Amino acid sequence: MFTTRPTLQGTFGMVSATHWLASASAMSVLERGGNAYDAAVAAAFVLHVVEPHLNGPAGEVPALIAPAGGPVRVLCGQGPAPAGASIAHYTSLGLTRVPGTGPLAAAVPGAFDAWMLLLCDYGTRPLAEVLQPAIGYAEHGHPPVEALGWAVGAVRELFETEWHSSAAVYLPGGRPPTPGTLFRNPALAATWRRLIAEAEAAGGNREARIDAARRIWREGFVAEALLRTAARPVLDSSGERHRSTLTGDDLARFRAHYEDPVTHRWRDWTVCKAGPWSQGPVLLQQLALLPELAPYRSPEYLHTLIEASKLAMADREAWYGDAAEVPMADLLSEEYNARRRELIGATASRELRPGSPGGRTPRLPAVPADAAGSAPSVLGQGEPTIAFNGLTRGDTCHLAVVDRWGNMISATPSGGWLQSSPVVPELGFPLGTRLQMTWLEPGLPSSLTPGRRPRTTLSPTLALRDGEPVLAFGTPGGDQQDQWQLHFFLALALRPPVRGGLDLQGAIDAPNWHQSSFPSSFHPRLADPGAVTAESRLGETLIEELRRRGHRVTVAGPWTEGRLCAVARDPATGVLSAAANPRVMQGYAAGR
Repeated sequence: MFTTRPTLQGTFGMVSATHWLASASAMSVLERGGNAYDAAVAAAFVLHVVEPHLNGPAGEVPALIAPAGGPVRVLCGQGPAPAGASIAHYTSLGLTRVPGTGPLAAAVPGAFDAWMLLLCDYGTRPLAEVLQPAIGYAEHGHPPVEALGWAVGAVRELFETEWHSSAAVYLPGGRPPTPGTLFRNPALAATWRRLIAEAEAAGGNREARIDAARRIWREGFVAEALLRTAARPVLDSSGERHRSTLTGDDLARFRAHYEDPVTHRWRDWTVCKAGPWSQGPVLLQQLALLPELAPYRSPEYLHTLIEASKLAMADREAWYGDAAEVPMADLLSEEYNARRRELIGATASRELRPGSPGGRTPRLPAVPADAAGSAPSVLGQGEPTIAFNGLTRGDTCHLAVVDRWGNMISATPSGGWLQSSPVVPELGFPLGTRLQMTWLEPGLPSSLTPGRRPRTTLSPTLALRDGEPVLAFGTPGGDQQDQWQLHFFLALALRPPVRGGLDLQGAIDAPNWHQSSFPSSFHPRLADPGAVTAESRLGETLIEELRRRGHRVTVAGPWTEGRLCAVARDPATGVLSAAANPRVMQGYAAGR
């Protein structure tokens, strides 16, 4: 079938990322003898430079890794709420929701430490070598994508009147970054150069220097600069000025770590996700609801996927979070899903219907009366939205890498957006705002709780066949991530192969859609019951059939839904493959 690009195939190495410079940088590391984890770290730090409206080093990252010959592991780079971030503190400030911007919404930064842990434990190259591409683009400049200029333009007035350190970086010459010019962030380049110099001065082998860099981040000059900015009162989306609760002890205590994945077997696939501190198991719950399916892309197929997604997302709202024990085994059990499957009727549901796993009583957050309606299109709150052809779309980043030895990774870096909080002037990047995903209502699995992770939407995926890692994929998209990934995965699983392998590009290019009948994870927590947004390429016949079944369908542009990246490996032949999303015109795969 026709696709926008070919699915790449080779045997040396494959990369897919949401920006071509990250893909190219990762590939250059593979060419110099690095492995998939060296390449992933290099790509991640380039994404901090070229997509600062979508991620930053003080944000967060979950990753699924499959080391050659080893078990699949989850790398958790999601920092917790600071020790002083209690519900009582926030409500004492007159708040009913955590602000979507500003230092008060900052969790403990997690991304940097997670990438360093990965590089130390599974990489092979020195820190200075892996960071060199990012330093070069920050110091000497890169041609900015249109979305970066749009993002800065949307918050320009805030930068000029309040967040002056952000204006100093992102309004060079008083203007947002412009395509066709070179955009630089010298403060960020200087931060990495100083960190490398201090880490190397500490002496020791490669691993010891990476460990020194981690200490410098959490206790040295980086920590000191982060805390100075966190202590300043800053205007945020509440309309008031607030300080962060982040302290030196919070930074010093945090360590990224590994966890076992949550898994579900669907037909001959085993799909691996991060735990329910993320929304990752939503993909698994959708699969558990769908042992049988109508013909691919039939009206019944689309309707069933939309309704299954509503049930899984309702369970996410009632049960997922790091502040409580999540009954994951019950949520994925056949007995539970057989009962839930019976709720999928012939017409669209507009109710939020969580289940009762193991007989437990679900409890939903008390969504404020003003939290109903369409999702926001204002930059600076929620995961950042990117105006594209008159629509709002985009957020976050993704990267996936597989190397010739069989090492594989899928990672979704996010947070620390330039719209989040003022740039830390000494460092060249801002704090994150992930605490906006917590509730200021006690007793919920996702209630704001000191020392606990906010429930995140970040959701990379890794899939196995016959116990062998075969596929790594993911997408930006906030709450939509595990809907778009389900559609991609099923397009692979239910359609014939191409050139003897998985049709990665065809599955990415396939017309996409999402439903939004649940409270958004992001400030101001809006919901839109019964709403479905579909690419026009889905076709008038299918769209009208969805409307006939009661779905309120908004027809979006032909290429607006999803930003998937994927790599794969055939264990029998060693053939590697990769594909990337053509939407927004900046994701690319590379390999040979």
